[in-house]
Amino acid sequence: MIQDKAPSGPAGIRDRAASIRDVIRYIDRFKDALLVIYLDDKLLDRGVFLSHIKDISLLHRAGLRIILVPGAAVRIDDVLSRAGIQWRTRDGCRVTDVDAMPLIKMAAFDTSNQVMTALAGEKVPALIGNWVRARGRGILAGFDWGTVGDIDKVDAVSLGKVLEDGFIPIFPCIGWSLAGKPYNISSVLLAEKIASHLNADKLFYLVPGASITDGRFVIPEGLGISAEGTVPALSLDELDSFLKANCPAAESATNGQDASSAGARSGPPLKAAKRTVSSSSLEADDEQIFELLRIARRACSSGVSRVHILDGSVEGTLPCEIFSDFGSGTMVYVRDYGRIRDMESDDIPAVLTLMQPFVDKGILLPRTKQSLGDQLSHYVVYELDGAIRACAALVPYSDGQMEIAGIAVDRSCSSLGIGQKLVEFLIARAKKSGASGIFLLTTQTSDWFEGLGFRLSSVSSIPEQRKAIWTPERGSVVYRLEG
Repeated sequence: MIQDKAPSGPAGIRDRAASIRDVIRYIDRFKDALLVIYLDDKLLDRGVFLSHIKDISLLHRAGLRIILVPGAAVRIDDVLSRAGIQWRTRDGCRVTDVDAMPLIKMAAFDTSNQVMTALAGEKVPALIGNWVRARGRGILAGFDWGTVGDIDKVDAVSLGKVLEDGFIPIFPCIGWSLAGKPYNISSVLLAEKIASHLNADKLFYLVPGASITDGRFVIPEGLGISAEGTVPALSLDELDSFLKANCPAAESATNGQDASSAGARSGPPLKAAKRTVSSSSLEADDEQIFELLRIARRACSSGVSRVHILDGSVEGTLPCEIFSDFGSGTMVYVRDYGRIRDMESDDIPAVLTLMQPFVDKGILLPRTKQSLGDQLSHYVVYELDGAIRACAALVPYSDGQMEIAGIAVDRSCSSLGIGQKLVEFLIARAKKSGASGIFLLTTQTSDWFEGLGFRLSSVSSIPEQRKAIWTPERGSVVYRLEG
């Protein structure tokens, strides 16, 4: 695949400038955006916790509106165990008798207070509030859910005022009925429901060990992989393919199920775990990640623009995820992330910048603003979150042949299969146009094109107009698509 190694000197400055521009672009794009962030409570006693708090504070100062939902499972486990109170877990919810509720409330507010104290250390104002109205789940299919509650309503009006006044709202995992009766709510599901009720721009899950990598899971063909081996983004269709490839039995069982009532299901729990999930586990196991992906699917289907699953044990993962195209974790999205479209005149400066490293290496011939403008209708670009990250051209000739040319892919995207997507897109366009043949010329990327089905041909086979500008000094070789 066409790609560029990390340069030094002027080229290195160009790359650093591009990274800075990306940050500015994302700050502008997400200013005033609403972010709901779930903080797994297994992070609270780790050194990385204060680093996350510092990053959250910086995001707050940058103008992003933030809501925090801290987990409390570990603290509740400890408090109930010390009191000798038994509980059990079903569908991700803790089931207890009513006698446990005062201790659950205490533990939930303890973790929220720990987060608020850390924010105070960064001079960021925060509030812990009772913005969730809940109802008891009651008895379903003969099973008594005890103190487990489902969310009826999130007080969006009060939250809007809190956010407008510059505070970060913190949600303990407690909801209250109209009569003031408290219920225990799963923090993971609470974050989902808050984001859905408020149509949040982004929902984040910071969970230690929550990484979706090619060494850990089966990655369906066609999914991009970052240089670190992480799946950076999944559309809803790709998410379904991923889950079917890794836990087909569970996906078959959940097909068509309505999971909107905070995880409540009749019948047996729908699990695909290879091992038991416990709040005492130090790292997320496979089933926890599958469940986070299912939550992401529900949230995106309910109006949340994007859901991000991040390894909370990695310092700096939150700003990297927000302010770069591929981030540090996995983003689940509905639309408008990456797309191929026809090039427009406003794209020409970005395309020239994109091509320059390949011109410097002799992979591409130099282009000018004028030459790109003259061939504007031939070019397509790959736009990623508003930035041009790749380009390619399909040039028609009078004899009916078409040439694929001018392929350039930003180095940061070189492992994501974007170049192949562009070529396949142009092949489909050429065939739809009735091209009598599809060819290209290359000097350094023959192996990559052979992998896409192109085979060595001769200069004599190309159109006369193209043959007229071929030079033996450059020595480009001709490849032609078979079939």
